[in-house]
Amino acid sequence: MKFIHSPLHSLHDGGKELHRGELVPCYEMPARVDYILSAIARAGWVVEAPGDYDDALLERVHDADYIAFLRGAHEAWRAEGRDGFMLPGAFPARGMRRDRVPAGLHARLGYYAFDAGSPIVEGTWRAARASAHCALAAADAVLAGERGAYALCRPPGHHAGHAMFGGYCFLNNAALAAQRLRDGGLERVAVLDVDYHHGNGTQDIFWERDDVLCMSIHGDPDTEYPFYLGYADERGAGAGEGFNQNYPLPRGTDWAAYAATLDRVLERLAAYAPQALVVSLGVDVFEGDPISQFRLGSDDFPRLGQRIAALGLPTVLVQEGGYAVAEIGDNVAGVLSAFA
Repeated sequence: MKFIHSPLHSLHDGGKELHRGELVPCYEMPARVDYILSAIARAGWVVEAPGDYDDALLERVHDADYIAFLRGAHEAWRAEGRDGFMLPGAFPARGMRRDRVPAGLHARLGYYAFDAGSPIVEGTWRAARASAHCALAAADAVLAGERGAYALCRPPGHHAGHAMFGGYCFLNNAALAAQRLRDGGLERVAVLDVDYHHGNGTQDIFWERDDVLCMSIHGDPDTEYPFYLGYADERGAGAGEGFNQNYPLPRGTDWAAYAATLDRVLERLAAYAPQALVVSLGVDVFEGDPISQFRLGSDDFPRLGQRIAALGLPTVLVQEGGYAVAEIGDNVAGVLSAFA
């Protein structure tokens, strides 16, 4: 099994987020990776750096103008005489136009963002690009014959859509991995998202496609972020009808209830008979997570890894959420150890 990570993740650091009406330090912080790396080292696994990939590959799932915005956003911010972190102050909500990309920097910032919780700092683009390279390298490892590969991605990615960022995510690492597997010759790929928060960006990217099955287990969007997507009646459109499947669960869900849903999801996933699997691995389903409301214990993460491994599929595991920083390493290692 391959373990892939880039130290450039630490370039995305600083700023604050607007969380449930309060401006607070970001829950998504570089220390998350430090704890995961420590757990990987204790397990005796060796971490490799990804190679470099052309930015054109990012446009396989993201809009080119959106990529150009991310690449130059903070430089444009500094050109206005500003420093520090960028957060949007307005969004094109109901009744406003979305068919035209505004020229001004502040307008474009709100146009491409869907929340005020994902600050852009000077190093965000380089960190997000390196994170995407980790996912692409993990997909390449699986295409080359590895049974499994783990991409320690930071920033995470599953909230980033075709042309939008939010939820700490700027480039959709899981979608890039799935697309890389497709471009490598696999006809059927599945994405399983087990993060507490619905992977709205992955859903957006594959909404009208029938070559990537997207399945997500997450907190009920009636009360949980990202709120406006993730309901069970969202099934895809056009050719993608039926290829998007959401399984929202209520606050307080414990392992017994979670496992019952997981087993049903994995049964349906196996029936699809994908040639490879991408897992959006969020461990914020942990009972001690500060921004999530499930009640899985640390002992439950190996059970999750065992069930994924039992599918017998070539698998790319992409790191997403998990904000109980002191426990994140052990919880991630619990999944990976059982899988490996």
